[in-house]
Amino acid sequence: MGIKANTVTTNREWRQIYAIYGMEQWQTLLFLLCHAIFFSLSSVVFLFYFDPICAFFNSFLSLGAAARFAAGFSGAVLGISAVCLFFAAGNFFYSALPLHYDMAQRMVGSVNDWSTVKTALDIGCGRGILLNAVATQLKKTGSSGRVVGLDRSKRTTLSTLRTANMEGVQEYVTCREGDVRSLPFGDNYFDVVVSGVFFHTVGKEYGPRTVEAAAERMRVLGEMVRVLKSDGVGVVWDLMHVPEYVQRLQDLKMEDIRVSERVTAFMVSSHIVTFRKPRQHIAGPGEVRLDWRC
Repeated sequence: MGIKANTVTTNREWRQIYAIYGMEQWQTLLFLLCHAIFFSLSSVVFLFYFDPICAFFNSFLSLGAAARFAAGFSGAVLGISAVCLFFAAGNFFYSALPLHYDMAQRMVGSVNDWSTVKTALDIGCGRGILLNAVATQLKKTGSSGRVVGLDRSKRTTLSTLRTANMEGVQEYVTCREGDVRSLPFGDNYFDVVVSGVFFHTVGKEYGPRTVEAAAERMRVLGEMVRVLKSDGVGVVWDLMHVPEYVQRLQDLKMEDIRVSERVTAFMVSSHIVTFRKPRQHIAGPGEVRLDWRC
């Protein structure tokens, strides 16, 4: 089993993706859209009622001739803010659905031979975009393997099983609720382990840039390596913290570590990291077996 350098893209309609998977974080999208509309309407009010607003600025702040500048500047800020918020909402929607689906295909395409895969794991599977992409690939290659989706929420795992049924891959998918910091699987269990835009959410209760949060992310990465079989392939797509993952994988002596080109997702930088777990030697006199735990 190896890692492919090329990527795979798809032209599937976003409406089809939305019909199956919906929006996981629709509250964030709604928040951005509501604020964008509010700032848009406010800027329109400034445009059509410019003179009364100038008089208001002048009467309360005694700005004199500067009142027109203050009113114009305020209206411009509102308009620019509205444009930025609409752009952020559009990027969020694109990242959550069409881009997520496309990146899932790329991640699947980075594994060289799925026909030999008997067991795969998706850490933080969510509603199953990546999970079902793996299952679809197993189905295409005629493999008898299965993919396990692990998530912290039982409600989410039930939704994931429904999406697998809609994609026609339910016989290849199993979902489990569990703690990603201590995966409920034995050492060297999976041929392939994947995770999409999930690792950065681990430890967020400590704050995204704290030492504690970084330690929690490294712990999950260590668990990912632990459950991966020797010569197995790991694929991670995540935001912001990719250099940390690469450094940790190097510390753990992983092989064929590759980082994709930069892709903007959710308004920040993201990359796909692929690696292969080396074959472990049988410990003999004077030899030390590697411990993959963090």
